[in-house]
Amino acid sequence: MIKLKYNEQGLIPVIAQDAENGDILMMAWMNEEAFKRTCQTRKATYWSRSRQSFWIKGESSGHTQDVESMYYDCDKDTLLIKIRQTGAACHKGYRSCFFTKINFDGTSEVQGKPLVNPDKIYKK
Repeated sequence: MIKLKYNEQGLIPVIAQDAENGDILMMAWMNEEAFKRTCQTRKATYWSRSRQSFWIKGESSGHTQDVESMYYDCDKDTLLIKIRQTGAACHKGYRSCFFTKINFDGTSEVQGKPLVNPDKIYKK
């Protein structure tokens, strides 16, 4: 198995990129076991820092991530996974978590519209 560099909490940041168009969809964390599970199943499996548990993307929402390929950076401390995204990657209903543009004057603006209502998906 590849020797990756995990941080003090045993985690490594993961960037999820759309395999078709190159859009960056989200950033999450994996620990060594989540990495192994992702390799075995080809389903993006992350470590939730808030819940202290594994989560397979789309497990509750149906908005899954099938992993096409994985890369690590030159320092082996960040992962890039190229995925086939079904539905919204963002838990706020947007295709990408990066939907808010920062303007150089210090203001920001939302780009686009949510694909789905997150309250209906996550039963909030």
